[in-house]
Amino acid sequence: MNFTNSKIKWFYLLSGLFILLNSMLLVKELYLGFLIPVAIVIALMYIFWLDKLMLLIVFLTPLSVNFADSELGIGISLPAEPLMVGVMLLFLLKTLFNGKFDVRILKHPVTIVILINLVWLLITSITSEMPLVSFKFLFARLWFVVPFYLLGITLFKDPRNITRFNWLYAAALVIVVIYTTLHHAEYGFAEKQGHWVMKPFYNDHTAYGAILAFFLPVFVGYVFNKHRSRTYRLYAMLISIILLGALYLSFSRAAWVSLIFAIGVIVLIVYRIRFRWIFMGLVGLIAVFYIFENQILYALEKNKQDSSANFIEHVQSIYNISSDASNLERINRWQSAFRMFSERPLLGWGPGTYQFIYAPFQRSKERTIISTNAGDLGNAHSEYIGPLSEQGVPGLLSVFSLIVVILIYGIRVYRSAKDAQIRLFSLISVLALITYFVHGLLNNFLDTDKASVPFWGFFAMIVAMDLYHKDKEQVYTGIPEDNQAGNLTD
Repeated sequence: MNFTNSKIKWFYLLSGLFILLNSMLLVKELYLGFLIPVAIVIALMYIFWLDKLMLLIVFLTPLSVNFADSELGIGISLPAEPLMVGVMLLFLLKTLFNGKFDVRILKHPVTIVILINLVWLLITSITSEMPLVSFKFLFARLWFVVPFYLLGITLFKDPRNITRFNWLYAAALVIVVIYTTLHHAEYGFAEKQGHWVMKPFYNDHTAYGAILAFFLPVFVGYVFNKHRSRTYRLYAMLISIILLGALYLSFSRAAWVSLIFAIGVIVLIVYRIRFRWIFMGLVGLIAVFYIFENQILYALEKNKQDSSANFIEHVQSIYNISSDASNLERINRWQSAFRMFSERPLLGWGPGTYQFIYAPFQRSKERTIISTNAGDLGNAHSEYIGPLSEQGVPGLLSVFSLIVVILIYGIRVYRSAKDAQIRLFSLISVLALITYFVHGLLNNFLDTDKASVPFWGFFAMIVAMDLYHKDKEQVYTGIPEDNQAGNLTD
């Protein structure tokens, strides 16, 4: 055997050291030595293949498991979040030392609104009732936003990474769906067990349903992508059917509603319904509610249909505010949040603090059989009312601004892009985000990696398409601009 080649020598030397080290660890019943090659590969990815590392994190996110300390409000999702922290630190250090970053990204209106939101999170963390919890919340938001928005825009300069992002997340999500469905089948697909059979990958059926609804418009859109092969479209159809079946079995009413709403929005966008007609329609609905408020509330209070395994009955339970424990608990949490807001309307109580502070703001007549004072079982159950209580009016306004700005630019890209696939990608990105914005009326998951990775990733996709792709006629025929696939932070 020829050992003159230095690479072969190094290979055998390192292999021998690895075998020796693992043998010593096994003797002491320590089994973590097998992770050394994985750690080495990940370290090399940080240095040479940061784009591939980000896509690996995307795949790992649905499969990650959360470990939390409920007393401190500190938790981390393994293995995805530590990898995100590493990407964030590497990006910040490299940007600080070499100063190379596309200024157009920082000047984009979506980025400006995100930065305003982050600055307000910092201010309200300083004034927080529980600074430790609030700063943890802020740091968690940073390790989602920095890798998957700021760095994500650079990743999506290569439009092929948009497709890779979606397929990798969906591939891992299908694994979770298979696990959940098999687990659920053991209980005869019963409705109550359907609330938790997706653990440990998702906390409950609402978080699980939100992500299923999020990716359904994406893969239905891929089915209609005439520029891709028939095989590609068949796989997209298979994924769509799997996600739709899983969504049905999730018994997540909010997810069902969000998907229906997205279908309505696609009609408005595709048929170019003017904004003034949409606005007049919304004003009309609000006016009808106020005019017939007593009659509407009376009709809602007469609905006694609780959650059920029967689809029709489960749909009817959506507007049951008289006996459905889930709906009544949501109202209890919202009322508590409004009372918290009334005491601190400007700065709120601090990001992430709702679940630890809301208990005294509950009223005995509003409590339900699932009410708790322990700060568990979720928080404010709204991406809008929660920030109102934790960050005051400016916090809520910053959230609304994010929604308005990203929808404006998403729809603008759809209407102005010259490449048909970019138009499709912008449309399905808007629809996916719409499902989450609607779902956010009833639940909140942006403090978790499961929702934040696709959420901020889709923000980055829309901005990348606006900055780099909408004016090109054939986006998929050329080499990525600046050829940044090797290291995104160079």
